[in-house]
Amino acid sequence: MYKMNISKLISVLVLNISFIALPALAQGLPAEVITVSTQTLDKRISAVGNLRANESIMLRPEQSGRLDKILFDEGNKVQKGTPLFVLDNSIYLAELKAAQARVQLSRVDYDRAKSLLRKKVGSAQEKDSTLAQLRVDQAQEALAQAKLDKMTIKAPFTGYTGLRLVSPGDYISQGENLAELTDISILKLDFKVPEIYLSELKIGRELEINVDALPGSIIKGEVTAIAPSADSNAHNIEVRASIPNSSGTLRPGLFAKVSLLVDQQTTVVIPEQAIIPQDGGFFVMTVSKENTVVMVPVTMGQRRPGVVQITDGLQENDILITAGQIKLFPGMPVTPIFVDGSQQKESADAKEQ
Repeated sequence: MYKMNISKLISVLVLNISFIALPALAQGLPAEVITVSTQTLDKRISAVGNLRANESIMLRPEQSGRLDKILFDEGNKVQKGTPLFVLDNSIYLAELKAAQARVQLSRVDYDRAKSLLRKKVGSAQEKDSTLAQLRVDQAQEALAQAKLDKMTIKAPFTGYTGLRLVSPGDYISQGENLAELTDISILKLDFKVPEIYLSELKIGRELEINVDALPGSIIKGEVTAIAPSADSNAHNIEVRASIPNSSGTLRPGLFAKVSLLVDQQTTVVIPEQAIIPQDGGFFVMTVSKENTVVMVPVTMGQRRPGVVQITDGLQENDILITAGQIKLFPGMPVTPIFVDGSQQKESADAKEQ
């Protein structure tokens, strides 16, 4: 009799527990979800290269002579046309003055010959002869002026002077290295990309670079030139970009990592943790309008830190399960819990409308 009462009691308890569990099972386990949305995703090519100066030359004299003056401070910015070095020009200055005197005398002779010809006491031959001599002397004056000008070495463009290699008083030979002049207001960046991207390379394409010397800094630039031919061995194409550097923080020679924008598209992007690798493919779990789990095969595109592009399988406004997938299976009822903490069952129903 006692054993029979215990059996009845157990049966009643099991029945009561079943009645309590059934509503919970019908309601479904809570599942963290998001509403699938689209984003603008950049398609980029990664490359590396070295920064180069926009313009860079070694200053050299076209004449020989003793170095008389140095008119700049090393490492400073100078404007185009600024005198930088002056060689001893006393000889060429004297030659110029002599040439100017000859021009002055020739002009007097020519004016006299013209006057006599008008008075009909001179000849046309004499006038032509004095004119020819005037032109010869003027040419000699221009030559003397050019030689004198070449004794002053000027900046051919605006830039920064390097370290000088000579001192005042040195005898400077023609073509000897004096100092470097570099324009770094804009830097050039040459890099190579695989030839498969040829159709996507365009002049004016935006790119971003970062350099180890400036950790965390992103510098923007644009493509300015594309090589007319590809490298037949490496199967890549050389590209040149222009990097603004008005602040002067970048320097030629720095190693740069390049991220070249080649396309932008509006596409579905989801959290990476929503992806389920299975049977050699990739799947996600979504919530149907009946609030049940649906296993959906997807095709992935580009990856970004923490997210992945979905090119096929999902649509905007689908309800995507983002956590706890290991506890779920297709057809299982769930209660969607949106990441903001509110239960938004009506969002699933909105898919019907």
